[in-house]
Amino acid sequence: MNVTRKQERLLRRALAEWQQEGALTPDEHQRLAGSLKRVAMDWQRLSRYAFWTAIACVIIAIGSLFADSELMARIIDFFAFSSLARIGLPALAAVLFYLWGFSRQRRENQWHYSTEAILFLGVFFTAIALWQLGERLDTGSGHIAPLFLAGCAVYGLVGFVGRSGLVWLFFLLSLGNWFGAETGYMSGWGAYWLGMNYPVRFIFFGGALLALCWWLRRMLRKRHLYTTSKAMGLTYLFVALWIMSIFGNYDIDNWYGTSRAMLLPWALLFAVAAVVCIYISLKTDDGMLRGFGLTFLGINLYTRYFEYFWDGMNKVLFFLILAASLAGIGRYAERIWHGGNGSK
Repeated sequence: MNVTRKQERLLRRALAEWQQEGALTPDEHQRLAGSLKRVAMDWQRLSRYAFWTAIACVIIAIGSLFADSELMARIIDFFAFSSLARIGLPALAAVLFYLWGFSRQRRENQWHYSTEAILFLGVFFTAIALWQLGERLDTGSGHIAPLFLAGCAVYGLVGFVGRSGLVWLFFLLSLGNWFGAETGYMSGWGAYWLGMNYPVRFIFFGGALLALCWWLRRMLRKRHLYTTSKAMGLTYLFVALWIMSIFGNYDIDNWYGTSRAMLLPWALLFAVAAVVCIYISLKTDDGMLRGFGLTFLGINLYTRYFEYFWDGMNKVLFFLILAASLAGIGRYAERIWHGGNGSK
């Protein structure tokens, strides 16, 4: 079996523990350990990083193109003869890239990151086509949500059929943009929609996305889209909670007159959500939940520090108190861990 250095360490440790517990004989341990072959280079990871870097370079190149006013003026003049060409040509390019990616999938037995990159180019040209379509259909109403919804339909279909986590990511991003744009338009671009400002809306949006992700987990796992869906749901939820812990359910004008005590319940809700996330991760050994919980718990602590203690408490004292409390939690967890090993 070809394994990476990290996988080899994990497997050899497991084999050694099974031998100590009597689950494996020395001969079986030696035979299984001898079947492990360490690969000199993790080519799969290198391939992933190389294509990610290539996609980042394409995005930077596109940004540089839009920043070059002279070149953009030439391109606009070239396509000025027909507004339909400005929509049709990018749409045709997107279709060709999607067909190319799907044909590669049918020919190849294994998934390749190059196919993911090809489908991403289709996403890029789809976005250009939708942008130009919006320019042509613009009536001055500011109702741009249907364009995001059209993008959702295209990206969702391509990502689901093509089992592309990258395209599915753009589907979820477009879905969030559609939700924000649609609720903003329905509220007349005011601060509130159904009594909720934007962060509160996205708390419910992130929670609904996580609930759907859990409900459809079997189907999403078959399409290799579950991890991306869960990560985006957690991102929407925790970023919205973080913003809520700072601004509350207030618009900018009223926020300046609020006290810190009025914002404290939102900060506590943010902390509770992070702790619940960490607790579930410890029960289920879910690395993603653990990472999100620990990261946003730390963000919450630092945010509260700058809000409440930056001017009033000595920095050394604050972090010593924080270190002592975390050490106490760690010691309590350590006792439970050793107690569990002793009972075994």
